[in-house]
Amino acid sequence: MKKTIKYILLSLVLLAPLTSCDEGFDEMNINPVQPTELNPLYLMNRAVLFSSPAGTSLTYEIAIVQQVVSPNGGVLAGGNFNQLNRPFAIGTWNKFYRDVLKHTTDVKRFTRDDPNRANLYHMARILHSYSAMILTDTFGDIPYFEAGLGFLEGKVDPAYDRQEDIYLDVLNELEQATAGLSNASTIENGDVVYGGDIESWRRLGYSLMLRAAMRHTKVNPSRAQEWAVKAINGGVMTSNEDNLVIRHDFNYTNALGNTLNATEANNYYLAEPFEQFLREKNDPRLASIAVRFIGAGSGPDQNSSLAGNPPAGVTLSRSPEDQMGFPMGFDNQTIAAVVQERGLQSFYEFSQVDRTRMTARDAPSFLITYAQTSLLVAEAVVRGWVNGDAAELFENAVRANMEQMADYGSATEIPSDQIDAYIEANPLDMGNAMEQIGEEYWVSTFLNGHESFANFRRTGYPALTPNPYPGRDISGEFIRRLSYPDAEFAVNNQNIQAAISRQGPDNLDTRVWWDASTQEQIASNN
Repeated sequence: MKKTIKYILLSLVLLAPLTSCDEGFDEMNINPVQPTELNPLYLMNRAVLFSSPAGTSLTYEIAIVQQVVSPNGGVLAGGNFNQLNRPFAIGTWNKFYRDVLKHTTDVKRFTRDDPNRANLYHMARILHSYSAMILTDTFGDIPYFEAGLGFLEGKVDPAYDRQEDIYLDVLNELEQATAGLSNASTIENGDVVYGGDIESWRRLGYSLMLRAAMRHTKVNPSRAQEWAVKAINGGVMTSNEDNLVIRHDFNYTNALGNTLNATEANNYYLAEPFEQFLREKNDPRLASIAVRFIGAGSGPDQNSSLAGNPPAGVTLSRSPEDQMGFPMGFDNQTIAAVVQERGLQSFYEFSQVDRTRMTARDAPSFLITYAQTSLLVAEAVVRGWVNGDAAELFENAVRANMEQMADYGSATEIPSDQIDAYIEANPLDMGNAMEQIGEEYWVSTFLNGHESFANFRRTGYPALTPNPYPGRDISGEFIRRLSYPDAEFAVNNQNIQAAISRQGPDNLDTRVWWDASTQEQIASNN
């Protein structure tokens, strides 16, 4: 008993100084220089930096539209072989759903009731719409109305929304955001895209609205026309100064550049259809894009040549007449017959995108451009929706995209006389206008696989020959969408199953809503 009392007294003595020191404890443990809240502009800028195309788009989107292709399987199998490769479909999902859409959701929530940040709120709505379009164009039905609300509202299993409903809301969001931007409100000078310039953001919003409107041409032409007219009348991009471009550096690197300058440096090649299209038209952009290692027998031969130490018998060439695209339908074994037939040392001799220029780690990423927008306006003119000179719009688009090449650096700049000569030799033929516009859109979206893939499905241009690789996982001619990530089946199975039941099987053949087949298009328009 005495021993117990002794322990109690000892404990009280020991505790006494601790409790007396507790006064002011909270104040002592506050860092006086640490911010207690986050400026939502920082989240917005982070969302912008995440908005450039995912490196995994080389595996699918860019290969599907036959711009760049790999002869290798395994982790690189996808659009090159028309095969399902779920782990590599996740790149687009993670980048735009987990990162961009989450950040823009937060920015909207933090600013929607703050009149001092009204411009930031509307800027976030525009970028949110851009991200949502990429996700729904790629996968079809996705979580949209409840996306990004896990922390804010506890919605950890968001419902998957119909693509048509998503697009209707995107159009309304863009209409409200462009109208809401105002020079009378706080100017967000720290914005990494336009430095807070209101007119530039407004033109971006209307240009994205035009893009969203054109997604409806197959399934709802009247809605496409209504919103295209509204966007064009609102005021779309007027020069390359309006481009939505992400400026990368060695802290915030280009995702495609990371892929092509690291483990996959020797594994991706310019696809023959794209290279031949440029070469046969004497397109000066080929000289800005391509490099070929003539005589290379291995990947190290390429690397040494780029480093300025080409092995004996290897020549680095950027001349258009020397380029040779990689033919579709071959893997690294079956290409051997083509290599022998053409008298090459190995498949390492085929042309690549020059990873020291357009796909350098610090190369910019062009997401929405004046050139692309002018082509969509030209299409609207050809369709008879708006007045204008389609030939002039087409010429402006070609010139803008060629002049845009200088943004990658002096080594890719195209001289003005070459631009003039190309435009003079390739005017818009009104009897073949839709095909020419579609082909030029394909070129102007080079390396932006998300938009190339979407517009190819929408228009059918360019008229590519289906990839003939024999080990295919599709029954149609081309891949129409990507499969959902495996993780979604584990964490949100009920909602993803509901989406699959109304949309169709979770495979590469199922079409998203706006990519209706001919039969579906006829039925919906009757």
